[in-house]
Amino acid sequence: MEQIVVGMADCRVADRPEQVLVTYALGSCIGLAIYDPQTKVGGLLHFMLPDSTIDPERGKANPYMFADTGIPLLLQQLSGRGAVKRRLVVRAAGGAQMLDQENVFEIGKRNYLAMRKLLWKVGILVHAEAVGGMRSRTVRLELSTGRFWLSEGGEQTELVAGVPRKGGS
Repeated sequence: MEQIVVGMADCRVADRPEQVLVTYALGSCIGLAIYDPQTKVGGLLHFMLPDSTIDPERGKANPYMFADTGIPLLLQQLSGRGAVKRRLVVRAAGGAQMLDQENVFEIGKRNYLAMRKLLWKVGILVHAEAVGGMRSRTVRLELSTGRFWLSEGGEQTELVAGVPRKGGS
């Protein structure tokens, strides 16, 4: 399998069955995986902040850093490769309270709410998620099967319809 690493404030779209998209160390960031099971096209976005209006220049320089600019771009790229909105399977992980134990900034929560709002506005539902808490997560999206693997606290599970399953390859 060909592993494609998605860094922080990054996004990758893939369409070959041997490809796997992976992103590491999701703390307050969100890893958003979107997959079309018919075309086997998938994308993974690792965004850091909810709203680019806090730094419009940075938003233009790297739209994947923010939910409001990264999510529409991801959807556009998927559509460009043949993905169809009504078939999309959407999963998300991250949004933890890593460095903000006192919940002062609530970046993870704000990221999650921004993502849900943006997807809702375009009529896309989240099928499964592992968000919140205080632990870092790593996720993988397998293009051949559409399986979404979550690693958290040394344990790997498959995230299906909101129910993690133990095991995996």
